[in-house]
Amino acid sequence: MKQKYAWFYAIVLFIGHTSFAQLASPRALFQDLFIDVQMQQVFPDGKTFVDCVPRYAPDSILKAYHAQKNKPGFDLKQFVDAYFRLPQNNTTAYHSNIQAGIRQHIHELWKVLTRLPGQQDTARYGSLIPLPYRYIVPGGRFREVYYWDSYFTMLGLQQSGDTALIEDMVKNFAYLINRFGFVPNGNRTYYLTRSQPPYFSLMVDLLAGLKGDYVYAIYQQPLLKEYAYWMKGAEALHPGEAVHNVVMLADSSLLNRYWDESNQPREESYRADVLAARQSQQPDTLFYRNIRAAAESGMDFSSRWFADNQHLGTIITTDLVAVDLNCLLYHLEKTIAKSYAVTGNYLQQKQYEHLAEARKKALLQYCWDAHQQVFTDYDYVRRQYSPRISLASMYPLFFHLADSAQAAAMAKLISARYLQPGGAVTTLQQTGQQWDAPNGWAPLEYITIQGLRGYHYDSLARQIALRWIQLNKQVFIHTGKLMEKYDVMHIQKKAGGGEYPTQDGFGWTNGVLLKLMNEYQLKD
Repeated sequence: MKQKYAWFYAIVLFIGHTSFAQLASPRALFQDLFIDVQMQQVFPDGKTFVDCVPRYAPDSILKAYHAQKNKPGFDLKQFVDAYFRLPQNNTTAYHSNIQAGIRQHIHELWKVLTRLPGQQDTARYGSLIPLPYRYIVPGGRFREVYYWDSYFTMLGLQQSGDTALIEDMVKNFAYLINRFGFVPNGNRTYYLTRSQPPYFSLMVDLLAGLKGDYVYAIYQQPLLKEYAYWMKGAEALHPGEAVHNVVMLADSSLLNRYWDESNQPREESYRADVLAARQSQQPDTLFYRNIRAAAESGMDFSSRWFADNQHLGTIITTDLVAVDLNCLLYHLEKTIAKSYAVTGNYLQQKQYEHLAEARKKALLQYCWDAHQQVFTDYDYVRRQYSPRISLASMYPLFFHLADSAQAAAMAKLISARYLQPGGAVTTLQQTGQQWDAPNGWAPLEYITIQGLRGYHYDSLARQIALRWIQLNKQVFIHTGKLMEKYDVMHIQKKAGGGEYPTQDGFGWTNGVLLKLMNEYQLKD
């Protein structure tokens, strides 16, 4: 095994893992003040405080806090208001013109959701990491760029003909990779311990389709650096072991899992995590790691990660080889190979094509449950297929990794159990978590629709697309907004679940809706 992968390890080690001075997060800067603000729930949403901008140096603020906090009449909320500037929600003031139609609404929202380098708050001790080019935020409480969200947003920008903004966003992600060695969950200091589903190679694909294959050569180094991040530690593994994001299976195959480098409560959800840990039988540090790993997956939270299929306290994210993640890394390997083809380095092209084929073989072995006839995650700790199915099972169809029989089985499953009045439901479980029934989400709707179309299940794909589009339109007509998620089972109800209220804006919903409306040639 060591000889077989020796050249691969050499490449990874040569690329290296960009070292950087860890930017201090709000918890590191404000210590007991941070804990008190979050645990006393000074703000209903735990993300508010970590997005605040300090008016003074942290040492000065802490000194003032320690001097005042035990005095009679001390008010923590008043203290925070005096020493911090609260974050602004730029979408709140925007009022849509329903009569102008949904396309016009989306085109106007691109401007509302766009952030310019000069508009970013560059305060020295704020949590925002400034970016050198323009980008789009999702909206609502999400005031920064998000990694996997941005690909689906770019699909809409493509439909709007804004290639320049797509390129700016790709440049920003390349900047983050070059600076940190990976793309953080978002451009905040409290997100620097994890990434999100790696869509950078699809973004490069999208841009290359608009500007030409030379784009692959331009972004070759960031693609390689991101790959090194996801494969970190692979060279030291033995069968049955895992480190960081990499798992070596019993037959020495290498696949990947979601992971976060921290085992502490998430700073943006600190109180919620502390309270949830008290309800879990897991050691706190393991629970926090699993919570954070689920956040890296983007599906935070879902019965997909719960050992008992129902309760957050049983979360086992880090035990699972994730089917969606490995499909994305397959695409990354293929894209790197393409970048070498463009530059004429055919030896390296073949090496990455070999890695992609090895991953494909392992994924089909470990993530296709032939008995249940479904793609799923693989529990490498218990050596069994996960029985917890979600629309993430459609990724092998989206990337055309399934054979015709597997695709037929997945299409049958979607039609029989996941098709709902408003589109496709994310899972069949109702747990109160936002990535479970009855909710549907734009990225997974898109993956499902395009996956089905790739295997010529056009009628089913069209059904899902038209139902999703109609639900989006219906909510827009009644509210003037496009939402982060939708209740696809009860189309008269507002979606719910999760740690925060349903957000409007909304980057990826706008992008997917515009893309689907144009593909199916639908009017407003």
